[in-house]
Amino acid sequence: MRFKRGENRLAATFQVEEKDQPTELPMTHAGKLCAVIFAMGLSLALVARMAADEPKPTPENTISLRLAEPVPAQKFDPSPKFWITDVTDRSGNPQPLLVLKDRGGVFLDREPIKILREAINDSLKSANLLAADPGSADLSIRLYLFHFGLAPGSGLDLFSKVEFSAMVKNPKTGESQEVKAAGTSIGKGAFRKKNVQKNVEENIQEALKDSTRNFVRGVQLKQAVNGLWKAPEKAVAASGTGDRRN
Repeated sequence: MRFKRGENRLAATFQVEEKDQPTELPMTHAGKLCAVIFAMGLSLALVARMAADEPKPTPENTISLRLAEPVPAQKFDPSPKFWITDVTDRSGNPQPLLVLKDRGGVFLDREPIKILREAINDSLKSANLLAADPGSADLSIRLYLFHFGLAPGSGLDLFSKVEFSAMVKNPKTGESQEVKAAGTSIGKGAFRKKNVQKNVEENIQEALKDSTRNFVRGVQLKQAVNGLWKAPEKAVAASGTGDRRN
């Protein structure tokens, strides 16, 4: 504080000196390196913890899915012969064999695309609609699987869904038509591990059966066959119907 004499008074002038502001210490190269190593170590620990919690397939938690019997297909008159050329998984599921993560996990013994192919193939074969080989097929089928397994449900209920589409094609004309099919099933859950696996297996199997039935007995397949394939004309009988020349 400073005093200053005026005309009839003393004036006081205050001067406050600013204190030095704290400066941030720059992080050294070694400090940055330690921070990076610490972050990496923490990330690795979290990944290891998550990997340890992931269920692993064992004979005890693996189920086998297949239709108990083929689904009766609709009748065509005349009947074409089909051949399944390929099955593509479009579900985007990174773990297609894992159908339930809780309770130690429930796994499939085969990929869903193989299970679906077997179901459609056996159903066509039982109705005498399956060709002996690709070359003798009147119509080819390419399957695209979009969902196979459990879907979000409510409470303790199990909700299973199998959804796919089929591109039915006439190999001779190159024309094709899409056929969509889906099947669902709702069942009760369980508290015991053994009962959970049994219920999951039966639930998904019922959805598989429902989707197969909707495909081989559906209106869309019938429309595709009528639009893509025409039965070859019957040969003219040798006697009585052909032109006769003397």
